[in-house]
Amino acid sequence: MFSWLGTDDRRRKDPEVFQTVSEGLKKLYKTKLLPLEEHYKFHEFHSPALEDADFDNKPMVLLVGQYSTGKTTFIRYLLEQDFPGMRIGPEPTTDSFIAVMQGDVEGIVPGNALVVDPKKPFRKLNAFGNAFLNRFVCAQLPNPVLESISVIDTPGILSGEKQRISRGYDFAAVLEWFAERVDRIILLFDAHKLDISDEFSEVIKALKNHEDKMRVVLNKADQIETQQLMRVYGALMWSLGKIVNTPEVIRVYIGSFWSHPLLIPDNRKLFEAEEQDLFRDIQSLPRNAALRKLNDLIKRARLAKVHAYIISSLKKEMPSVFGKDNKKKELVNNLGDIYARIEREHQISPGDFPNLRKMQDQLQAQDFSKFQPLKSKLLETVEDMLANDIAQLMVLVRQEESQRPTQMVKGGAFEGTLHGPFGHGYGEGAGEGIDDAEWVVARDKPMYDEIFYTLSPVDGKITGANAKKEMVRSKLPNTVLGKIWKLADIDKDGMLDDEEFALANHLIKVKLEGHELPNELPSHLLPPSKRKITE
Repeated sequence: MFSWLGTDDRRRKDPEVFQTVSEGLKKLYKTKLLPLEEHYKFHEFHSPALEDADFDNKPMVLLVGQYSTGKTTFIRYLLEQDFPGMRIGPEPTTDSFIAVMQGDVEGIVPGNALVVDPKKPFRKLNAFGNAFLNRFVCAQLPNPVLESISVIDTPGILSGEKQRISRGYDFAAVLEWFAERVDRIILLFDAHKLDISDEFSEVIKALKNHEDKMRVVLNKADQIETQQLMRVYGALMWSLGKIVNTPEVIRVYIGSFWSHPLLIPDNRKLFEAEEQDLFRDIQSLPRNAALRKLNDLIKRARLAKVHAYIISSLKKEMPSVFGKDNKKKELVNNLGDIYARIEREHQISPGDFPNLRKMQDQLQAQDFSKFQPLKSKLLETVEDMLANDIAQLMVLVRQEESQRPTQMVKGGAFEGTLHGPFGHGYGEGAGEGIDDAEWVVARDKPMYDEIFYTLSPVDGKITGANAKKEMVRSKLPNTVLGKIWKLADIDKDGMLDDEEFALANHLIKVKLEGHELPNELPSHLLPPSKRKITE
C-alpha cells in the first residue's frame, strides 16, 4: 500500500492514505470539495456534481466542427470500421451526440437509458431534458482503439439560415459540459470552408477555459494545391486568433483523415508527419489521464472557492427585511465591483472568476435570501485539500505513470503504419538503404575516400583532430558533430578508418537534409568490416 506520512502540525488530522489516484480523487471530492459546492449552490451555477464514473471512465476525445468537416469520417478512420448509428454525407447528417465506446456486442443505447446507467459518466446530462436526450446515443462495439479511449461525435455546427433554427436545447452548454470531462477537444475545419459561423464562434467561446485540451485539425487538405494550402492555413490562424484569446498559438494539424487516395499528393510527406504527431498526442491520453483528472479537480476547486466568496458577499449585502428586490438589482449590476473587492481581499487571480455577464444572467433568477453566509470551516477544508492532499496525490500519479510507461492507444489506424515499409520515415534519412543488400554508404564512398587520403592517415586511420577539421566544414553545431563522431567511431579507438570516415560523412549528409540522427547506429549502416565487432 502507498501511504503518505506527514508531520505538519497545522493539519487537523493525519494525511489521507490511498491505493490509487482514482480512489484518492473520489474520496477528496466527496469529503472535502462537495460539501462546499452544495452549501453555496455551485451546481446550479456552474457544473453538476461529479460521480464515481467521472473518475473511473476512460479518456474521452470530443470532436467539434461545422457540418461536413469530416468528424464522423475521422472516427471511422481511427477505428478502421463502421460504428452503429454512423451516417456520412455532404449535408448535415449527424444530428445527434454519439458516444462511441467499447462494448462486447455492437448496438445503440438511447440517451434516456444512458443517463440512468451508473457505470457511464453521463448521468448528469439528464438536466438538459428530453430535447437533448432524444438526440444523444451511445454506440457500442468491440474495437481495440476503444479499449483505451472513447470518442464523442457531435452534430455539425450550423451556418447561415440553418443556425437560426433552434435545436431545442442549449447546444453550447452541452458542449461545455463535455469539455469539462473530456481529455482532448479536436476542432475540425474543412480546407474549403473556413468561415466561422455565429454558432461555431459561440461554441469556441464556451470552451474558453479548456484551451489546454484543444487541438485543431485542418481536414481535407489534399484537395487544394500547396500555395492555396499555405493561404488557407494563414487564414485559419487569423480567424482563430480573433476568437480564442490566448497568447499561445493553438496546435493545428494539417491532413486528410480518411482512407481514400490523396487527390493532390504534393504534400504527402507533410500529411504523414502531421498525422503521426496527432496520433502520438491521442495515444498519450491514457498515460496522462490521471494527471488530467487531477488538474480538472484543482480547476473546479478554485472555481468553487471563488463562487463561495461571491455568494457569501451577496448574502452579506442583502437587507434583512425591506428593499430586497432593489438591492438585488443593484448588486447584480455592480457584480464587477464585488469581483474586484474579493480579488483584493483574498488575493485571488482574475482568471479564477466565472464569466461576469453569464454570472449576472444566472443571478437574476436566484433568491438571494436563500444564499448562505461565509463558512470558514468549509473553505479551510478545500484550502487544506489544495495545499496538502493534492500535492501528495501528485506523488502517486507519478508512481502510477512509472509503473505503466507503455500504456497507450493501440489498434485501428494507430497500428496501420507502426511496422513495415509504410511507417513514417521508413527508408528515409538514417533509414535509407535499410532493405538493400549493399552497404548504402558505399555509393558515395569513392568521394569520401578522396577527402580521407588528404587528411594524412597513419596506418589507415586519421586522428580526431584531423577528422574535426573536415567535419566542421558542415557548419553543424559541435553537439551534433559530437553525436555523429560517437556513432561513426564504432571500435571506440578515438580514430576513424576510411569506412568510419565515410559513415560520419553520410550521417552529416542525413542531418543536413533535415532528418534526425538515430540514438544508436542501425545495423544496416554498420560498415561490412565492422559487423563482426558488434556481434
